[in-house]
Amino acid sequence: MTNERETGLTLDPRYDAAGLVTAVATDAASGDVLMVAHMNAQALAMTMESGEAHFWSRSRGRLWKKGETSGHVLRVVEARIDCDQDAVWLKVTPQGPACHTGARTCFYRIVEDGRLVPGA
Repeated sequence: MTNERETGLTLDPRYDAAGLVTAVATDAASGDVLMVAHMNAQALAMTMESGEAHFWSRSRGRLWKKGETSGHVLRVVEARIDCDQDAVWLKVTPQGPACHTGARTCFYRIVEDGRLVPGA
């Protein structure tokens, strides 16, 4: 069973009860997953208008531009949305580390035998 949201060409994000969609940012050059965050309608619109990633911070309860304090912005090369429009994929060119810890990606640890080990 399909519907216009799933097969059509109209952007119609399916926001959750909190008004958010999941957003995944990957490095446009390497394909590495850099970070996962959330976007509300305003963050998505600002991202599309500016070409730089904006998100909704659940912990801060506010809109934020990635790199607004660090300068490590994510320049959007391409934006995609999944089939039922409840997740956004941003292919980006990072201007520095993506993780707030200073790591290149937020996924810098491997789960191995129930524990965390440093990734390569």
